[in-house]
Amino acid sequence: MMKMRTVPLPPSLTATLDPAQPPAKDPARRWPLPARPRPASLRLTWTTWRSSPSGPLCRGVSVKCRITRDKKGMDRGMYPTYYLHLEREDGKKVFLLAGRKRKKSKTSNYLISIDPTDLSRGGESFIGKLRSNLMGTKFTVYDSGLNPAKTSSSLEASNLRQELAAICYETNVLGFKGPRKMSVIIPGMNMDHERVSIRPRNEHESLLARWQNKSTESVIELHNKTPVWNDDTQSYVLNFHGRVTQASVKNFQIIHDNDPDYIVMQFGRVAEDIFTMDYNYPMCALQAFTIALSSFDSKLACE
Repeated sequence: MMKMRTVPLPPSLTATLDPAQPPAKDPARRWPLPARPRPASLRLTWTTWRSSPSGPLCRGVSVKCRITRDKKGMDRGMYPTYYLHLEREDGKKVFLLAGRKRKKSKTSNYLISIDPTDLSRGGESFIGKLRSNLMGTKFTVYDSGLNPAKTSSSLEASNLRQELAAICYETNVLGFKGPRKMSVIIPGMNMDHERVSIRPRNEHESLLARWQNKSTESVIELHNKTPVWNDDTQSYVLNFHGRVTQASVKNFQIIHDNDPDYIVMQFGRVAEDIFTMDYNYPMCALQAFTIALSSFDSKLACE
């Protein structure tokens, strides 16, 4: 099983990539995805990497992060703020993203910012949001583009918001206790090794609709790895290789069915309000962070 490794940052990100592979005929539906045609050693400046939280990682790059939940303050208990930090090898943390649950929203709605002090919808640091359905079982991740429902039909598609991920939790309608099941749908990678742009003008073109209608061209379907029951601990367990230390229904690992040993993302509790979050190619920081936030959200039908 692949082991997560820390990427030394800053001042630069150095990673050894897998040898370039020829692009698949339909890369969005094949796994593993074709690697970026880059030199054996890739060097990215910290400034470039830090300013592109929505850009997918290259193959061979793994990132270890930590999420802190802040519930202090008058209404933080109901509307906490979450902070995502990169974990460096020297033990220091580097801020990446912050997320806050919005008040007075009909459904769960989280704003994502690259500035921990500016979590407003109209702020320059706003880069995306996470929104759920009424039941809190399906979530969609958007970038900071324009909502097609609030713009003219003549607006160029490039100005519309992108859908970066959709998360679906399987409801336990009978109330059985046990691990939650989740599916994660993300845009695929095109022949130029770039993320396919998904900018729906209506709900029928959304990631959720494509997945529900089995129209999975240009998208990647991922699932959480099924935990195994442990008689000694009397609980469901996964091997997080020491990155997760406390049992929680929120702990999960994301994989592709064709390669269950490759952990695309993992998330789990290490303290009351501290969680680790590690992600790999082809995910980006914004996708991984919002997927983790969806696990925090209260879903009565999934507990």
